[in-house]
Amino acid sequence: MNSNRPTNLDLTTIELPLPAKASIIHRISGFILFFAVAFMLCALAASLESEESFAELKSVFDNGLVKFITWGILSALGYHLVAGVKHLLMDMGIGETKEGGRTGAIITLVLGVIVIVLAGVWVW
Repeated sequence: MNSNRPTNLDLTTIELPLPAKASIIHRISGFILFFAVAFMLCALAASLESEESFAELKSVFDNGLVKFITWGILSALGYHLVAGVKHLLMDMGIGETKEGGRTGAIITLVLGVIVIVLAGVWVW
């Protein structure tokens, strides 16, 4: 066994490459969306129940906290969509090199920020 292996690895000292950070954010956004589906389905069910329930739900969405949560869900959805398209392009053989992965991560993060800002403008 190699005795030069680390025994107490401090993960906070490791600098991850940009594609790894983009991938972790993609996984986190998918995790958020998994739990957000329950809230989105409840809101959909309430909006379709009756005209009064739709008006009540609409008034609930005027609350700042609800708008913030909605923006968070839309942000996760937007980033997950952009990163998913990047993965589809990689499945077609585009950007599979080390430099291509870095360029793809930069494009994904920039487009993700644009989508998140646009979602915020739309919600507020």
